[in-house]
Amino acid sequence: MSDSHILVERPQAQPGVMVIRFNRPDKKNAITSAMYQRMTEALHEANGDADVRVVAFLGTEGCFSAGNDMGDFLSYAMSGSTEPPAATLFIKALASCGKPMVSGVDGLAIGIGTTLNLHCDMTIASDRSLFRTPFVDLALVPEAASSLIAPRVMGHQRAFALLVAGEGFSAEQAREAGIVWKVVAAEAVEAETLALAASLAAKPPQALKIARDLVRGKTDEVLVRMDEELVHFTAQLRSAEARAAFEAFMSRKA
Repeated sequence: MSDSHILVERPQAQPGVMVIRFNRPDKKNAITSAMYQRMTEALHEANGDADVRVVAFLGTEGCFSAGNDMGDFLSYAMSGSTEPPAATLFIKALASCGKPMVSGVDGLAIGIGTTLNLHCDMTIASDRSLFRTPFVDLALVPEAASSLIAPRVMGHQRAFALLVAGEGFSAEQAREAGIVWKVVAAEAVEAETLALAASLAAKPPQALKIARDLVRGKTDEVLVRMDEELVHFTAQLRSAEARAAFEAFMSRKA
């Protein structure tokens, strides 16, 4: 993987903001193991740096992320590895991040491209965005504690539609469900997201941290649910039905 598939930036125009940007547009920003590792490192860096007050996730024009790289997943499923998937450390870093996180979504937000936003404090989406989690269609189960967070945010029916039935949500449906704070035109997503991040970064940091912690609550339950999901996710990932689903997916792409 080229290091350029994940760009970690500190824009001079937005002091205190770290940008983590998906930058693999030729693959719809599908996330490889190496990309997960780089994002995990960036979140740990942000946590340990007092100069970083806000983390902002961005994608490329027309695509936030198509989710996990299926080639990576198929390789893992066929390897017989006993190690957890590479996404595990990343989603735990997300849940444990002590800095406010915002995201700007334009276009596709599939799988973890959707569930990542459940951990963000505010998300801005373009009016052409699509949020979808085809876990069950791939013989998998929800991840990133989405099975805990989503029903709390949007209620059982909408959470079931998103996480189990694999229904796609438009940007406006995602806003109504509580995944998205604001819907804007595609060309405004990045500027609005960075302006939001800069506005948060300019607030008194200790008061911001305390207020965020009070609103979010303790992370213990989220981390426990991540571990519960991981047991099922890993078992399914190694299953014959998942392998068949991945191979069918790769055949359709070919």
